[in-house]
Amino acid sequence: METILLKKMYEIIGWGETEADGIFAPGGSISNLYGILVARYKQYPEIKRQGMTALPCIVLFVSEQGHYSVKKAAAILGIGTDNVIEVKCDERGRMIPAELEKNILEAKRKAAWGGGLLLSRNYSSKLSGIERANSVTWNPHKLMGVPLQCSAVLIREKGLLEACNQMRAGYLFQPDKLYNVDFDTGDKTIQCGRHVDVFKLWLMWKAKGTCGFEAQIDRYMELAKYFYKVLKKKDNFKLVFDAEPEFTNVCFWYFPPRLKHIPKGCERDQELQKIAPKIKAQMIEEGTAMISYQPCGDKVNFFRMVFSNPATRRADVDYLIDEIERLGKDL
Repeated sequence: METILLKKMYEIIGWGETEADGIFAPGGSISNLYGILVARYKQYPEIKRQGMTALPCIVLFVSEQGHYSVKKAAAILGIGTDNVIEVKCDERGRMIPAELEKNILEAKRKAAWGGGLLLSRNYSSKLSGIERANSVTWNPHKLMGVPLQCSAVLIREKGLLEACNQMRAGYLFQPDKLYNVDFDTGDKTIQCGRHVDVFKLWLMWKAKGTCGFEAQIDRYMELAKYFYKVLKKKDNFKLVFDAEPEFTNVCFWYFPPRLKHIPKGCERDQELQKIAPKIKAQMIEEGTAMISYQPCGDKVNFFRMVFSNPATRRADVDYLIDEIERLGKDL
């Protein structure tokens, strides 16, 4: 099952099935760890025998909006979080290529959600260029809706994953087995025993098919657009980024009536910062809805709606907006 689905995923990314490799890992953070581990091994294979002391000072470049697991991986692998260089993004959170180039040149002088989107013919162009990556982390437990946990790390170069991680434990991976050992993938992993995470994805893919996943993901994207259009028309809601959503995330503030009369500035921000946590607390206590919030840079706490539940319909979106207004109007 794992071999078949990994080949399917390589094909969707745009890699040849004979040239690539991969493994299912316990979550996206571990998949990201694999990507960095293998990239370092590819550049410095001596690391496996000699350790970090044999290497020059190495750095990681990551989007300033990148996942925290990259820094965690740097700490685990002995690279160090101080050697993770954050690259500036544009207003939509996309890494600016010119900034990356500038950071790389500067470092030389001184001394990685969206995989499921590839299943949609309408929206896969948003990940155009992914086929040029050397490794990809794909979490079917996100957009594809597979129960936690289900994550794959996909490596473009066949054999690299095994070369990086294998220890050839004699009592497990005997070299003189008299049968095909292609399914014996244990020496590719940093674990020993692991869950059969692929089983959930296999059953889902058999039941829904690629077309079923595509329809599901397209519906999420349409719901995000619908939510955006409804919020845009409402006076007491303000979008964090005033343009059609790039993905299934819609970020917004709710303004209680009393705040609408306070001019934009520090005083209003201090009050607005408290609104999302208060509304969220009431929703959780009453058991009506579950939606996250967060600050980002100079932007105070805002709600972050992520569409990834196949049961969600427009009526649920309308209900959520009404519920936020009901709970927040007197704050």
